[in-house]
Amino acid sequence: MATRLIDIHPHIISPDTERYPISPLGGKRSSWSEEQPATFEELIKAMDEAGVDKAAIVHSSTTYGYDNSYVADAIAAHPERFDGVFSVDILAEDAPQKIDYWARDRKLGGLRIFTTGSTMRGQAPILNDARIHPGWRAAGEAGLPICAQITAAAIPDLEKLLQQYPDFPVIIDHMLKPDISEGPPYDKARPMLSLARYPNVYLKMTDRNTVMAKEGKATPQSWFGLVVKEFGANRIAWGSNWPSSDGTLAEIAQDLRDSIAFLPAEDQHWIMASTAMKLYPRLAD
Repeated sequence: MATRLIDIHPHIISPDTERYPISPLGGKRSSWSEEQPATFEELIKAMDEAGVDKAAIVHSSTTYGYDNSYVADAIAAHPERFDGVFSVDILAEDAPQKIDYWARDRKLGGLRIFTTGSTMRGQAPILNDARIHPGWRAAGEAGLPICAQITAAAIPDLEKLLQQYPDFPVIIDHMLKPDISEGPPYDKARPMLSLARYPNVYLKMTDRNTVMAKEGKATPQSWFGLVVKEFGANRIAWGSNWPSSDGTLAEIAQDLRDSIAFLPAEDQHWIMASTAMKLYPRLAD
């Protein structure tokens, strides 16, 4: 069993609202960031308790909008253990300059495009907007993996970008959360699984996915076995989604271990650490 564990999707929230003002994307703050926030120091403590070695912290755009300062400041204090994923207004004219600032000046290693979520229902047509290209190119040329939080409705637009920019790695947040409740052969998940034909697509396996894999007729072995067969474990990386998720980080990490225990040790290691180090080289040994 693999022992290394790297988390590519935790969040942090600061209690200092003067230094880090609350300005959520869309004007609506996520409920979890108010009800169960966690500071950077609390994340470190939780990681130590859970056996999580390193992490790429994902900026909370539903708390801070496009101001990634808290994540950047936190990582600057511990660059040996952390990387960060930032957000910008990808459709803005100055998106390339903002990407350069957060990546080069503030040393954050990934970009996230938030198009749907708990405070943004449905699917915003961001990926289909011609204004996305300068920012998308800037991120890819800077070597940043692009995390896309999308629904299945955005797959056609995503495919156009994948075809136009085949060398830019794209990480699908929460594995797109397909409906797998009917169990094998998981026909409703076929749109997501079809993305496996693009070698630059990676999947982020979070707590949302491990929980869903135990609901209805789904099982971790049948579902994750199929996903690994289609994508390969070297294109799957774990993210806790803590503290947005239920349970302690240690419980979430154990759920991951239990969910993929049937896989060969090498595949487990890819999902738990190696893919993360490939996507975020600063987290590599």
